Amino acid sequence: MQYQASTESWAPSMTMSMYYSHYIPHHHHHSLDPIERLAKLVSENAVVIFSLTTCCMCHAVKRLLLGMGVSPTIYELDDQVDPTRARDIERALRRLVGNSMSVPVVFVGGKLVGSMDKVMGSHINGTLVPLLKKAGALWL
Repeated sequence: MQYQASTESWAPSMTMSMYYSHYIPHHHHHSLDPIERLAKLVSENAVVIFSLTTCCMCHAVKRLLLGMGVSPTIYELDDQVDPTRARDIERALRRLVGNSMSVPVVFVGGKLVGSMDKVMGSHINGTLVPLLKKAGALWL
């Protein structure tokens, strides 16, 4: 298993860790606004999924991307050492996607793709693979 090299850590989630090779780092930028912190997180990784460990839709989107050969960076909102940081990220996500936010929330190439329906829609209409290739998450 390969871990993302970083001197910072976001307390990586160990849930389903055998499946994921990249974890979101825990930044010590306490002065950063949660939106800025979120923007930094998603810009540093080709594919980022904000998820809940018990969410079946989250599991499905992870399996879809893994099955395509993508190694997404996973941030399990309910499985963090620091619940305050997880709540900050949730609040930042709500500000970005609206109060009716549902997980998973997927970013590709630093851009918000959306939830499961948007990812599946992109997969079905053929726009997901080019998006993943452009982000450097897929080389086929």
